[in-house]
Amino acid sequence: MSLEELSNIRITSVSRREEQLSDAPASVFVITGDDVRRSGAASLVEALRLAPNLQVNMVNSGGYVVTARGFANNDGNKLLVLIDGRSVYSPLFSGVFWDAQSVMLDDIERIEVISGPGGTLWGTNAVNGVINVITRSASGTQGGLAAAGAGNLRADAAFRYGGKTSSDISYRVYGMHFNVQDTETAAGTHVDDAWHKTQLGFRTDWERGDDAFTVQGDAYRAGKGQPAPGSITISGVHMDLKDVSLRGANVLARWTRALDGGGEMMAQAYYDRVERDNPPTFAEVLDIADVQAQWRLAAIGRHTVTVGGEYRFARDRLTNSTYIAFLPDRQDLSWSSLYAQDDVRLSAATTLTAGVRMERNRYTGNEFLPNLRLSWKATPDLLLWGAASRTVRAPSRLDRDVFIPAKPPYLLAGGPGFESEVARVFELGARGQAGKISYAVNAYRALYDDLHTQELAPSRRSVFYGNGMMASTRGVEAWASYQPHQRWRLTAAFTTMHERFWLKPGSIDTANSVKKAGHDPRNTLHLRSSWQIDDRLDLDLNWRRIGRLANPDVPAYRVLDARLGWRLSKALELSLGGTGLGGSHGEFGDVATRTEIEPSVYLKLLSRF
Repeated sequence: MSLEELSNIRITSVSRREEQLSDAPASVFVITGDDVRRSGAASLVEALRLAPNLQVNMVNSGGYVVTARGFANNDGNKLLVLIDGRSVYSPLFSGVFWDAQSVMLDDIERIEVISGPGGTLWGTNAVNGVINVITRSASGTQGGLAAAGAGNLRADAAFRYGGKTSSDISYRVYGMHFNVQDTETAAGTHVDDAWHKTQLGFRTDWERGDDAFTVQGDAYRAGKGQPAPGSITISGVHMDLKDVSLRGANVLARWTRALDGGGEMMAQAYYDRVERDNPPTFAEVLDIADVQAQWRLAAIGRHTVTVGGEYRFARDRLTNSTYIAFLPDRQDLSWSSLYAQDDVRLSAATTLTAGVRMERNRYTGNEFLPNLRLSWKATPDLLLWGAASRTVRAPSRLDRDVFIPAKPPYLLAGGPGFESEVARVFELGARGQAGKISYAVNAYRALYDDLHTQELAPSRRSVFYGNGMMASTRGVEAWASYQPHQRWRLTAAFTTMHERFWLKPGSIDTANSVKKAGHDPRNTLHLRSSWQIDDRLDLDLNWRRIGRLANPDVPAYRVLDARLGWRLSKALELSLGGTGLGGSHGEFGDVATRTEIEPSVYLKLLSRF
């Protein structure tokens, strides 16, 4: 793609309607399907490293912490992740189990990454960002595809076949399997984190006139080792505990209708089931059903109005252990919401966007999520914008229902009064193009209240979870692409962020939350070169420098990923990739237990038929 084509990519995550990337008043970075292919990434979470407005930290094989604009704790609970419109965050801890999230990488159309609040349109938990993974329609994946790859750390295989049952109904089916090997710590200690996963799925698309229907689903099963503290040593005897087992399935149906005058109606429903056995702490069976609808009215004068609603129900069944318990062990949760947003055309170049969402949850009742954005198309190639938002992270079961040990007397007695964490965010941004250079610069300031702490009970014999901490963050995100030649593109990105945390008056925090909260790099730098050497050869280099983390200490590191792709024929492609080139490094957690990421190589053969 040329820079002009990239700026004209149609995205949907900012306004829940199609718009050009160049017109979107938000800090949004788009990873295209071609970017994913040429990166050499072997998994969805590794592909997210291409977004400079995300921080992707590998803890161990299959274990990741992914955040935007700070708060990179083990929960990662302020980032909403969607796969084809299906939210994948867990109500157990308001975060994402990344080992359960896999897609066929060759089917990805694009990944839209928003850094900044998205609560008005997407609801609670879209506090610091939204990741929206969008796969290609079945009509765009016709024919067969088979791929196999192997390296010193990973081996996998995948297939896909797409066809038509009639002129307007398309389908595809796919299957994939991978094995990932154990890793080691910096001291050379074995980390019991090898894992494997098998996944099958399908998608059907039907387009007739103004109507479009989609039905899709996935089913998977995985097993993985438990690294420390899952492995324990008692009296000098080392014991590896049972592996974690995981399985699940989901199905989604969506209908859209284009209306006269540019309006649109959409209705969507999905069901998602996850079964996770995590010995010796807990086992969970989680069923989620979600129904939502949206109506975008045709323009009325200067106004374009979008209204919608959503109802989400979760049935959570836990098997507790003697070490930790969620009480009650059986819990039904629900979230209901209504939202409305009005895009007001103040002039030919200026648009004011005002929106609000009312969302109700079981723990804190009604939450109010407003958003105000102003954009000005200063020139045809320059967009200036500003925004003010209020958003929240609603309590999860981990905030309210967790007790240690499982029976009284409790050392940790839940969080019966835990309230929503609140963020007020202010943003300014510019996006434009000047000749062969496209660029985006975004600045933000965020104020947080009622953050999670561990408070000492009045009896001083136990602790409980409370909202005793406040924080502020400020930073700049900037990236630019330069295309000196049709076959060669250079990209550079830089982020800087300052965080400050402090306890509220009266808080008696026993977990040292202030020091543990700021686990984020002050600066990051990304440099990327994508060169199509000729009609058969591609060479991609991706270098990044990530700043130091504190508490626990993780040194700054520099790493290079590279991929050489060779199209042997129209139907056959061979690629050789290398990640972590230039030396080993750790990314997150205590040095005694975290994985030391070693350089790896990966050879892949892909055939289309």
